[in-house]
Amino acid sequence: MKSPASPAAETSGLEGRRALLFALQMAGAAAFILCGYEVFRSSAQTLFLKAYGKHTLPLGMGMVPIGITLLLYIYGRLLSFAGPRRTFRITTLGAMATILICYTGIRLGIRPLSFALYLFKESYIVLLIEQIWSFINSRLSRTSARRFNGPITGVAGLGAIAGGSLLQLLAERWGTLHMLPLAACASLPGLLLAELAYRRYGEPQREPVTDPAAASPGGSHLGLGLFRTQRILPILFGLVVCSQLIAAAGEQLFTNNLIDRIPSPDQQTAYSGRFYRTVNLVAMAGQFILTPLILRFLHPALLQLIIPCVHLVTFSLVLGSPSLERAELAFLLFKACDYSLFRAAKELLYVPLSFDVRYRAKEVIDVLGYRFSKGATSITIHFLKSTGTVLSSPTLATLALVGGSLWLLLVIPLSRLAKTKDA
Repeated sequence: MKSPASPAAETSGLEGRRALLFALQMAGAAAFILCGYEVFRSSAQTLFLKAYGKHTLPLGMGMVPIGITLLLYIYGRLLSFAGPRRTFRITTLGAMATILICYTGIRLGIRPLSFALYLFKESYIVLLIEQIWSFINSRLSRTSARRFNGPITGVAGLGAIAGGSLLQLLAERWGTLHMLPLAACASLPGLLLAELAYRRYGEPQREPVTDPAAASPGGSHLGLGLFRTQRILPILFGLVVCSQLIAAAGEQLFTNNLIDRIPSPDQQTAYSGRFYRTVNLVAMAGQFILTPLILRFLHPALLQLIIPCVHLVTFSLVLGSPSLERAELAFLLFKACDYSLFRAAKELLYVPLSFDVRYRAKEVIDVLGYRFSKGATSITIHFLKSTGTVLSSPTLATLALVGGSLWLLLVIPLSRLAKTKDA
């Protein structure tokens, strides 16, 4: 079944200099938001581990789907009544306020706010970044998207690198807790850049809905009915689930080995900051050089065959001889591929589709799918630990290999559908 294409994507997508300026502006918005996130991510995790201990990490990750489901529902309602521009404004300001409220509460000794902060750090960033990509996919033509998707992720990655560097420089000097206000304030310039882009290039409008399933109350807010009518969407959801199965296992591997090797919380934060800075440096090579070159010659669906093969090799090395260094390498390459090749190729598949796919179904896939699958994996890990099962590094590496193998199984139907849609 061939899905209807968006008129904006097919006939009025930005080209040439306007496309370049738009791409740079939205990449800058993403850069500031990711800068704040890099400061926030490691800080929130350290505060959570300090308050509750590393044995509760899988349980904390397992609770994330509850928080993200609530945020996604609020987002869907906001989108219906406020539109894309005001929804992005409200959610960004809301994220900044939440971080500052939790910071104040933790300083006052309210321990559960460390747990709330951990849940929030796993939820808010994907919601903000996916809104940016929904706007990009609604304004760039497919030709422009092939040229600029990689560099967009690269410029955004510069912000993430800056955040990791700030964390490395200031975490031990100022203390982990005081990184939170810095993280909140870093997002404000990103909001201003996005506001300017909406003003200059216009706010995407929803096409008339002809599918009764998508027009139902539940479907209109989250686009759930589209999953029955557009077969590529469940496959994309499956890819996300597989990638996050690898992510959850890889993060557990890295975190467990890091805590065992380095006992000091502030030193853990600094080490984690250096790690994510390295991740973003490696990702930049893919974003600015490798991704634009590959997307020029290879179909995006073919990349979904290459990427899991890389992960199968690296986690096989961990399985053979576990160590912090090998766990770090496997997780680093996963994150670097996720930030560059996987992201750029996946976004191209959304460009010719409708407003509701780009702004609703996409958020279900890339927000709920990412965190739900990661949380479900973490709940499973916690359950196994509670029954006395020892989740060693080889066990976690095997779990990552299962995710990579399932990923490969989805490539055949994805390739067939993506070529049908001329993605």
